[in-house]
Parts: sequence; structure tokens; C-alpha cells
Amino acid sequence: MRDSPPVRAPAPINEAMPMPAQVLGFGGLVPFAGLSLAATLHLAQSLLWLRAEIAYAAVILSFVGALHWAFAMLLQPLLPRERWWMMGWSVIPALVAWVALLLPAAAALVLLIGLFALHFRIDMLLAMRHGLPRWYLQLRLTLTAGAVFSLLLCLLAA
Repeated sequence: MRDSPPVRAPAPINEAMPMPAQVLGFGGLVPFAGLSLAATLHLAQSLLWLRAEIAYAAVILSFVGALHWAFAMLLQPLLPRERWWMMGWSVIPALVAWVALLLPAAAALVLLIGLFALHFRIDMLLAMRHGLPRWYLQLRLTLTAGAVFSLLLCLLAA
């Protein structure tokens, strides 16, 4: 059976950002900020704080990757190849983040920064194509920028 042409996504939903998304999302930046400050201020234990930041970033990337699995289950209609692509992509951040855990700190930080940036770009494409709420992309941009800034501070300490 041949795939039918893609259906144009509805315009993004313009609604207020839910309070749980704000509180939990911005709360998730606290460990990024705290660990990056610790890594830059407590040089005697810098490696400990760098490894903690890398581990936290790996966990967060696994979480945001999993969102795409949920989108692939819930968004309708999706062509079979779109569903495969979304579910396939959803596991990539966890796998790459796992590799980052095995690398020296500086290499891990560079890899994680690149993956956060790439993941945001894919989120942008997803949001444009499938009409996700506007607040989702706004939140993802702010959280991605906060995570990347923290990882860059750690890279300076590495």
C-alpha cells in the first residue's frame, strides 16, 4: 500500500503555558545552574561537579528524547515513515548521552551541547509540522538555552 500525501498540520495552538510545565521545566534548570557554578567555583572538586553535570544532562536528554516517542504515539494522522522516524529519533538522545558518560569531560560536554542544539532543531520541525502548542517551543527554547549555557560554563572549567 502506498503512503498517502502528508496532511498539513493545523496552526500551532495559542494557549498559555500550563503552570506545571513552567514550575517543573524551570525547576529542571536548577541542577544545571548549581552544578556549573560548583564546577567553576570549587576547582579542587571540579571533576566531581563536571561529571555530575554531564550525568544530569544525559538524564535530561533521555527525557526530552522520550517526548518524541509519546508524540509518535499520539499525533494523528502520521504516515508510517513519520512514526518510524519519530520513534527512531526518540532513542538517539539517550544513546548519545550514554556515550557521553564514557568520554573525557571536555569531549562529553561538547557532545552534549551539540545534542541539545540538534534536539531543539528537531523540536522546531516537529512543532511546525504538527501544530504543537506555541508554549511548548517557547519552553524548549528557554530550557535548551539554560542547559547549553550551563554546559558551556562547565566546558570552561574542564
